Amino acid sequence: MIDEPLPPKDRPYSDSASARVAVIVPAYGVADVVGEALSSLEAQTMEDWECVVIDDGSPDDVTSAVEPFLSDSRIRFLKTANRGVSSARNTAIASCKAPLIALLDGDDRFEPDYLARIVPLMEADKDARLATCNARLFGSISQEVPIVQDKQGNEDGRTGSLADVLDRSFNVYIGSTFRRADYERIGGFDEAMAQAEDLDLWFRLMALGGHALYVDAILGAYRVREGSASGHMGKMLRGNIRAYEKVLQLIGGQPETALVHQLLEKNRRALRFEDAIDMILDGKVHDGLEKIAGNDVDHPTSLAWKLSMRIWRIFPSLAPAMLAWRRHTHRRGGQSFRSFTFSANKKAA
Repeated sequence: MIDEPLPPKDRPYSDSASARVAVIVPAYGVADVVGEALSSLEAQTMEDWECVVIDDGSPDDVTSAVEPFLSDSRIRFLKTANRGVSSARNTAIASCKAPLIALLDGDDRFEPDYLARIVPLMEADKDARLATCNARLFGSISQEVPIVQDKQGNEDGRTGSLADVLDRSFNVYIGSTFRRADYERIGGFDEAMAQAEDLDLWFRLMALGGHALYVDAILGAYRVREGSASGHMGKMLRGNIRAYEKVLQLIGGQPETALVHQLLEKNRRALRFEDAIDMILDGKVHDGLEKIAGNDVDHPTSLAWKLSMRIWRIFPSLAPAMLAWRRHTHRRGGQSFRSFTFSANKKAA
């Protein structure tokens, strides 16, 4: 059951019926930084928003971290038992009323004009299923970089089709905005998915028809944390595969069907590669190297990788340490991290 919301310190809740957008802030294990997220929300140049912060059984003291912000009548706080981030988001969305929903994870930030830039776009374009933007990666990485570094999608760079979102040429940043009505049509977040639940949502929203919008500006900040859920590529790839399997059932014989089959095979080959690395790290070095050398896995084609494979054939005992270093580097925000995770949820709840 949902606990009673904590009351504001000195004034009643505002009437959420006047809010143009509801900002949903899952706050599991982020007591040390959730204040930064909420401060970035209070700094928005657009003021007619409501916010629900939800603590779904966090092990740290999120309550004390959020309590100073409850003097702002636009911010409410819910506590529930721990059932995962999808359940937390669904519960929070059900408790508010605004026609648009924006996601702000509890350890991320909005730039001051995020809502002012994104909300009017969604209000003006009824065929837009979602609106996203560029953001910078920060935190446990060696250098802050923008998530999007190339042109978005395959057309004008400002709009994305279902195919663009499916093949990830159009990146959807986690801090994106969509319509409540569309969210309700597709049944919200899939609470059975432990990984890639946001990717799954983007796919299902886009399967409704219409397009995605992109604002070519850094309007958010995405924190990379040590030990993040997206740091394990194998888990993430399994989530991707499930999301593609689900959208395949939705689109039937549409033109994108062939693309989804291709992407499924690509992710399955990548997963077999990650499984082979797991075998090596678990001590099954010979079997893992044989699997990597096979034809049914996708592996890097760089000169450094080819040289490493030659070294491992002669000195297989070196493979575990070198691959463990590779995994650690990618968890800290390397190119592989950016390529695979910027729309996969990073906070395991």
